[in-house]
Parts: sequence; C-alpha cells; structure tokens
Amino acid sequence: MQKTSLSNIVRFVVQNPQRLPLLINKIWTRIKEKGVQTDMIWIQSHEIDFSNWAGALDSLLWNEAQLFADELKSKAFHKLSKLNVSVGGGGIYPILYFITRYYQPGTIVETGVAAGYSSQAFLSAISKNDKGKLYSSDFPYFRLKNPEAYIGILVDEHLKYNWQLYTEGDEKNLPLILKQINRVDFFHYDSDKSLKGRQFAWNLIVKRLHEGSILVFDDIQDNNYFKNFVENHTCSFHVFRFQNKYAGFVHQLKLK
Repeated sequence: MQKTSLSNIVRFVVQNPQRLPLLINKIWTRIKEKGVQTDMIWIQSHEIDFSNWAGALDSLLWNEAQLFADELKSKAFHKLSKLNVSVGGGGIYPILYFITRYYQPGTIVETGVAAGYSSQAFLSAISKNDKGKLYSSDFPYFRLKNPEAYIGILVDEHLKYNWQLYTEGDEKNLPLILKQINRVDFFHYDSDKSLKGRQFAWNLIVKRLHEGSILVFDDIQDNNYFKNFVENHTCSFHVFRFQNKYAGFVHQLKLK
C-alpha cells in the first residue's frame, strides 16, 4: 500500500472514528474471501448481447440510451481526467438508463455510487419519465484524501431533487433507506462485491421487493453469488458484458 494511501486511511478514521468498525469489517471480509473461485464458464455461457436485447424491446428507446451513454462518457472523460485520483469505473450505465426508461420504476435503490455514472443514468431517466426517486448508498473511498468530494461528482445538479444519497456504508444506509419506502421497484447492487456483502444487502432488500421488481447485480465475475442466486430463485435472468466485466439482470422474480 502506498504511503499516501495509508496516511489517507489514518486521516479518514481519525476524522470519522464511527466508521472504523465498518472499515475493519470490509478489510477482514476481503481477506477471508481472497481466492474465492468463480464459474466463468457458467457466466460466459449465459451471456447475451445487451444491444440486441434492448434493441429488440424498443429500438428507439435504445437509440436514446446510446446517445445518453455517449454524452455521459464524454462528460466523464473531460471531468475525471482533470482529477489526480482514480474514482472507479462506470458500470453498465447504458443498460441502467434503458431499463429505467423502459420499465419506469417508481422507487430505485442502488448501492455503490463512486463518481456517479449509475446515479446520473438513473436520475436522467427518471427526469425523462417524469416519475421516480433514487435512493443511493455509498461509502467513501477511504484511500483518498477528502473522499466525500468525489461521490456523485458526475451527477448534474438539476437532477438531484429526485435523489437521496447516504454515505455511511450499506450496513447503516440500507436500513435508513428502507424505513422511508414501502417497496423497491428496481434494485441495483454495485457496492461490496463480497459474498457476505451481497447477501447482507439481499436479506434487507427482499423485504421491500415484489414480483415485478427488477434487479441488477454488477461484477458478477467476482464470485458465484449471482449463479447461486438464480439457481435458488424462480426468475428470468440475463448476463450482460460491459467493459470486460459482467452484470446480472433479474426480472419476473418469484418471491417465496
């Protein structure tokens, strides 16, 4: 670990001592799950081209989503290239925009914001739909100096009226979010990619899901959580590849 990163972590804990248990838990989980194997053959065998899938559902809407994605990519390049830090990648934001426009969910919950690619996608689609609200859970990049300044940096100011952002980690944020809402129409998971982190979020969020809810799990190549999930639940699902990573999409979920 670089010296600058270590000093930033110390500063992060000193300034926010209540975050220390969560930080320790994250580090310990990563150590415990290091070396976890993933069935990449299963993932790749279920992959479909998301452009073909979306285009078949609504070609005009998919064209709109592609234009949005091109604009966001350009905006992100110009804005993030000026920073001297890395604030994470973009996730599968073209599909997130398309799904939100196509299904028009009323309540969206996402975990993992980082620079805000996905948040900008959701909020832009919500604005177009003239319907919906986004609740986001994040935890600052503790290796950076002043990490809160980078959370959602790509989100347009005029879209934030439909956004509630929480930055104390899923363990604290999700219970607070779920107290405010009766149902979750779209759940996007892109935070702690560990098996433990994913299962913790699912155990909470399932209480607000319904059979019309949509789920997207990012970075399913990190472990077998998504594979096990769809094998243990009755649902329709797809696997999409974006920027050499994989995301799992679930709909028509049958809740027990």
